[in-house]
Amino acid sequence: MKYFVIILILFNTNFSYSAQKDKAYFAGGCFWCVEESFEKLKGVEEVVSGYSGGFTKNPTYKEVTYGKTGHFEVVEIIYNKTVISYNELLENFWINIDPFDAYGQFCDKGYSYRSVAFYTNDEEKILIEKDIKELENKFNKKVVTYIRNFEKFYKAEEYHQDFYKVKFERYLRYKKACGREELLKRIWSQ
Repeated sequence: MKYFVIILILFNTNFSYSAQKDKAYFAGGCFWCVEESFEKLKGVEEVVSGYSGGFTKNPTYKEVTYGKTGHFEVVEIIYNKTVISYNELLENFWINIDPFDAYGQFCDKGYSYRSVAFYTNDEEKILIEKDIKELENKFNKKVVTYIRNFEKFYKAEEYHQDFYKVKFERYLRYKKACGREELLKRIWSQ
């Protein structure tokens, strides 16, 4: 019996590997752009576009953008916490949004495009609040990014997943027309 248990432990490679995975949730306007910014980070294994923060079950893109669901465009980040920390993900979030825009992000305006840092535990909430205080002191402006307790994530329609890769040229045109990179440089080069 002892040998059987040892063999099971040796061959159960998912045990320690999955224990190192964690999830984080951020809304930063168009989820295509947010997805791209996180997928480039070492330790991030997958980024999924979807919806969170609202009250409608299984919302569609059309419902969310029309503003009747309470949801935001959100990314679910699956990451290896031995390679990248939540704090590093949070740092990447800030430099890829405009935390001072109360009407949306870049050319996407409306409630569903607001920036949100979701927390799944008290430690994450404390880190978000600390960062907000530091940003407000640095810029001498009020950060309007919401802080929300994470509850449920709904995966977006398949055509939104990896949009920046699958529809690369269309994505680049959209991103340039929104002026996202120029505004980010203006904010974060201060």
